[in-house]
Amino acid sequence: MAAILPTADCPCGRTDAKGRVRAYAACCGPCHAGTPAPDAQALMRSRYSAYVLGLMEYVRATWHPSTCPADLAPDAGTRWLGLEVRDHRALDDDHAEVAFVARFRVQGRGGRLQERSRFVREGGRWFYVDGDVA
Repeated sequence: MAAILPTADCPCGRTDAKGRVRAYAACCGPCHAGTPAPDAQALMRSRYSAYVLGLMEYVRATWHPSTCPADLAPDAGTRWLGLEVRDHRALDDDHAEVAFVARFRVQGRGGRLQERSRFVREGGRWFYVDGDVA
């Protein structure tokens, strides 16, 4: 797991009202420490940050049990470079979709993961269910 200072910029890149990247402690850090994400977009951002930081137990805990794969081992050669949330839609109180692009580099080659993810809220907690990769 990569260490991150609470005052460091959050890996998800979310900005505040002045356009500054939010501090990890005020963004994804609370979710990683156990505070439920307030909405699907916050959960998606915290999951991206968890991948960046190697917090695979968090990724597993926030993946709906009906679709979570048995093996979630991260690819040690992947370096995550940035996240852009393109759309966030609440479908109803307990279902939402988030469209995003995540940039990465593997063995010196750049790539992009573009997905429309589906989320469900159960027992007051949001979970990633699945997504359509573009």
